[in-house]
Amino acid sequence: MADVNTGSCLCGAVRLRTSGPLRDVVGCHCSQCRKQTGLYLAATNAATADLTIDGKDSISWYRSSPTASRAFCKTCGSALFWVADDADQISIMAGLFDKPTGLTMSHHIYCADKGDFYELTDGLRQFPQSD
Repeated sequence: MADVNTGSCLCGAVRLRTSGPLRDVVGCHCSQCRKQTGLYLAATNAATADLTIDGKDSISWYRSSPTASRAFCKTCGSALFWVADDADQISIMAGLFDKPTGLTMSHHIYCADKGDFYELTDGLRQFPQSD
């Protein structure tokens, strides 16, 4: 994949640019991700130092657990980021990126919590909890 990727939220109020490598996409099926997105969350990771954000005033952060926070656009509601406390990596929702990214889906996590209204049939590795 390219070392420089750009993207935005649905309304364009938040724009992002990564200047380093991105991790393969992971699908998370935990109850928090399902409630935030309506299905499951597909995210990549980048080094926090490699992420540039324009429109930070349009971002709202939500403390979703004692150890992590989630970000979304205040205007359109797009899910943006997930970050653990004191992490040097940030999860970025893969759907935010402009094409082409060269990203591929790697595996699924928290499959024990997945919704009962869909099946995982893509042949990728599935983990009951984290990987």
